[in-house]
Amino acid sequence: MFCNRCGTQLQPDFNLCPKCGTPVGSGSVLAGTPATSSHLTGVRTKLQRHLRILGILWIVVGVLWIIPSLVLMGLSHTPHLVIGDEMFSRPFMPPFLFSLGSLFLLVAAGGILVGWGLMNHERWARITAIIVGILALLHPPFGTALGIYTLWVLLPGDSAAEYERMSQA
Repeated sequence: MFCNRCGTQLQPDFNLCPKCGTPVGSGSVLAGTPATSSHLTGVRTKLQRHLRILGILWIVVGVLWIIPSLVLMGLSHTPHLVIGDEMFSRPFMPPFLFSLGSLFLLVAAGGILVGWGLMNHERWARITAIIVGILALLHPPFGTALGIYTLWVLLPGDSAAEYERMSQA
């Protein structure tokens, strides 16, 4: 248990916080912090229950973006197979397809990096995931679902404080 006022770790037999003197039985004690108490109390918060799943989903989405990226980059070398031997396809299509494939590869790397950061409780990952989650809302249906799930898990104020504590541990 931890004191809600000063955060000092408390023993179960304490009646007062040894640091600030706050009474323990008056609702002034947190059951624990996310980094230490979940294995002691068996109670997990919403963030603890969903953070790993969210990280895995972002990694999966990132890996799935690699497929169209590689296809587009491969097609950039053979535009005559896609469009034909027109005068337009030879000078303009290879750079366009390669650029689009590179953009998809960048999105894939971002998804994988955000998922990895969330699973390792990196400080930058929460804000980055919220931003990417907002952008994912514009990619229906699965991106929208993942964006909503990301915002539902990471956006509440108590999630911000809890994630900060988790990243410091």
